[in-house]
Amino acid sequence: MLKKLFTLVIVVVSVLSVKGQTAMVAASVKAGDILDLKETEYNFGLIPQGKPVTHIFDVTDSGSDSLKIANIQASCGCTTPQWDRDKVVAPGGKTIITVGYNAANEGVFSKTITVTYNGDKTKLITIKGEVWRTPSTSAPENKGLDNLKNQ
Repeated sequence: MLKKLFTLVIVVVSVLSVKGQTAMVAASVKAGDILDLKETEYNFGLIPQGKPVTHIFDVTDSGSDSLKIANIQASCGCTTPQWDRDKVVAPGGKTIITVGYNAANEGVFSKTITVTYNGDKTKLITIKGEVWRTPSTSAPENKGLDNLKNQ
């Protein structure tokens, strides 16, 4: 009986040890990702229709290898990413990705941008906000303003 209990304890300890090592390996793989974005999502808030907006995403190479952004693809033509296509970022170095949004259509929006780097690795960036329709005519003249001037 004591021998069976001892064997059971050894098996449980072995299984827990393997699970702990697997979790550590998974964490180190994620930690080994060299493209570090200060933020992966930006909310423009309310934007007047017809007014293009841009946001700059800060990128850091947090690994021990160089970082090369191969491509950045937006989910639609209303979103325009820009980056230095020839730049290779050294470990610890920084670069930027500028994302523009053409606020032509009224309503809530959420767009994704896929960053491909160092071969086939990818990261997603999201921009969102709400476009409100601007008035088609200017505000009417305030005739009451003359009354205030005469007092």
